[in-house]
Amino acid sequence: MDALHNAGPLTLLLDECHHLLQVWGRLLAEILDEIPDAHVIGLTGTPAASLTTAEKDLVDRLFGPPVTGASIPALVRDGYLAPFAELVHVTEPTLTEHEYLAGQGSRFTAMCTDLLAPGFATTDFLPWLDARFVSRDAREGGLVGWAALAAQSPELTDAVLRLHHQGLIALPDGARVHERHRHPPQAEDWTALIGDYAKNCLDPDSERDKAARQRIRSALPSVGYHLTHNGIRRGASPVDRVLARSAAKSLATVEIIAAEKDAVGPRLRALVLCDHERASARAPAALRGVLRDDAGSAWLQVHQLATDPRTSVLDPLLVTGRTVATGPGTSAAFLEFARAELPGVQLSVREVDGLHVVEGGWTSRTWVGVVTRFLESGRCQVLVGTRALLGEGWDARGVNTVVDLTTATTPTAVVQSRGRALRLDPEWPEKTAHTWTVVCVSREHPRGAADWSRFVRKHEGYLGVSADGEVMSGVAHVDPELSPYEPPTDPRAVNTRMLARAADRAGTRERWRLGSGYEDTLLPTLRVYGSRAVPAEAAARAAEAGRDVARPEPPEVLVGDQVIWPEPDGTPPVRKLLPTVVFGAVTALCLVLAPFVPGMLAAAAGFGLAALVHWWFDTRRVRQEILVKRREAERIRSLAGRPVETSRYACAVADALRWAGHSASGAEGVRVHVDTDGVYRFTLADPESAELFTESLDETLGPLVGDPRYLIPRHVLTVPEPSADGGQVPGAPVRGAPADPTVPVFHAVPSVLARNRKGALAFEKAWQRWVSRGEVVHSRTEEGRSLVAAHFGSSPIEVTTARRLVWE
Repeated sequence: MDALHNAGPLTLLLDECHHLLQVWGRLLAEILDEIPDAHVIGLTGTPAASLTTAEKDLVDRLFGPPVTGASIPALVRDGYLAPFAELVHVTEPTLTEHEYLAGQGSRFTAMCTDLLAPGFATTDFLPWLDARFVSRDAREGGLVGWAALAAQSPELTDAVLRLHHQGLIALPDGARVHERHRHPPQAEDWTALIGDYAKNCLDPDSERDKAARQRIRSALPSVGYHLTHNGIRRGASPVDRVLARSAAKSLATVEIIAAEKDAVGPRLRALVLCDHERASARAPAALRGVLRDDAGSAWLQVHQLATDPRTSVLDPLLVTGRTVATGPGTSAAFLEFARAELPGVQLSVREVDGLHVVEGGWTSRTWVGVVTRFLESGRCQVLVGTRALLGEGWDARGVNTVVDLTTATTPTAVVQSRGRALRLDPEWPEKTAHTWTVVCVSREHPRGAADWSRFVRKHEGYLGVSADGEVMSGVAHVDPELSPYEPPTDPRAVNTRMLARAADRAGTRERWRLGSGYEDTLLPTLRVYGSRAVPAEAAARAAEAGRDVARPEPPEVLVGDQVIWPEPDGTPPVRKLLPTVVFGAVTALCLVLAPFVPGMLAAAAGFGLAALVHWWFDTRRVRQEILVKRREAERIRSLAGRPVETSRYACAVADALRWAGHSASGAEGVRVHVDTDGVYRFTLADPESAELFTESLDETLGPLVGDPRYLIPRHVLTVPEPSADGGQVPGAPVRGAPADPTVPVFHAVPSVLARNRKGALAFEKAWQRWVSRGEVVHSRTEEGRSLVAAHFGSSPIEVTTARRLVWE
């Protein structure tokens, strides 16, 4: 420390500073506290969004606020990194593993069934949840606000809302159901609520409650938890081990490598990353017969690749800190190569469990370089190793495919794994990289999504290109239909799409739009499923291309609380037939005077003929006008009866935010993109307001829940579609039709606009321009309270939404 002080002004440059997020960082922070004048610069590729709260605090202590540099997508666009796609293969446990998981899961499921039944304890579980989270009367008196409760115990409130989604509990006042809640409760949700129940409700002096506590205690280990006097503690779970090391994942890796070989042939340079070479200890007694001792190991993986006829021709090779091994057909070629690289080093081969282990006077410091050059020469096309050895600092520019079988989800581990294939390859200027993650999920066990949760954490905050050419954050860039909150319901369909993308590296490269401009910003976006966002013809054209569609214009027809149609009487007006009436009257007068005045009979004939001619042309013209008006009425009625396009809601929200002073962009800044799967995405071309826009649009489209301050009606008129030949619509107003009543559907005014009447009126103005006639109603008035009670929980529009981040 004295030497550092005496050195004068000090600048400390720390490369790959994500290594300092734990113990070493805290040590460095204490040292820097003694050198307050030092300038500290840290460089890393780890996104700040992936850091925990403790890690963010340490970063702030060491460096201050992060200064964002060029992102990974920016480096790809500019040609400094290879274009890449991140892919997933979702597999299910083998039959033996499946039977074990089903047996373990049944214990916990049976306990949950008993837990929900009346008489489980002195105070049953569901009534306790209702009192704790729905009624939630504070002991000091008064209702505890949901926002305060959610801030205090977010894991509990999230679990309650997932139970509500399953219909097990009422929706608490003030709560809103978001995307993360619209899924069945997981084991973590049940255990969080059960722990709260056991700690705060079960009476330790009650015999019934003691029995209930023992029932809970005996079932929790099956999902990796333990009940203690202080609540529930998480422990080692054999279920996690089965999913992480499932034999199905090793088999899936063989399928991936075989598919990549078919796609790129001799250019393939694949790296398979595992957690360990071989298990350091035998599997627990409960898992013997379920998992092999070497399950999930690099040794087992290279053995399967070397014995499968589709991949053995790729000469797979194993390298770890202790071992170099090959298949029987590769050892001779590798020995020849290694001896040429290391003249004078004595090397030999020993057969071990079907593989050839290369031994001699060398260490990992030497053999890693030899193996790497052997891979890049193309004499080996698949390298299997451990993340610890082939992580930070290992450089093989030819690697274009990575299969990640590791379980580490720390930022350091994720950055190391993702970066293995992104380097440019001078031997293949058009290189496009693939990074695969193999995930095992089970629907037979409450914790069957544990491996999926690891996959989600590996992608949280990281950017990649989707199948539609959008650079997105999180699992959405792997596949837009993937959710961070639960595994896909159809893994086979996901795997089929992934293999199709893997076969189209040129398409992936094209989707990155190399050399094009970018803002290097993240825009929040709202994905809307089941939406009629734009006219069908435009949507079809855009969906085929996976591109943006034009914004709508304000509608020609808006529906109010009733519709009064033009031309109430279809009878031709007398004034329009005046010439016919005059000539007819003169004709009648001539006929009356004919006996008394000579020539009147001839005059009557002339005037009668004139009357007939005028009648013919006048009635034809009038009927034509009536037909035109009738068709116009039919057209207007048809327009009024059409459902509101979702893009019109988006424009209304954008205009309201601008008029209320929350955004610089209005409807002109709304961007609508339709994916090739027909899902619409809405965002606002204003980074500062995009988050507020997507949140407000989500609230507008969502069900009427929580505590809305203002409501607004959307009037709906249901009419038949026009006939195919353009003829009259049955029931269309033609002859004196009365005013048509409409059905009001109520939406919540977005919370940011509902804070005051100015914002509510801005939304009302925008609503009347884009969506429907109608005025906002305050929910605290008598009318508002009755409307909330009548429509609470109802969905005003049948869509499902999900928020995502898109890079531009």
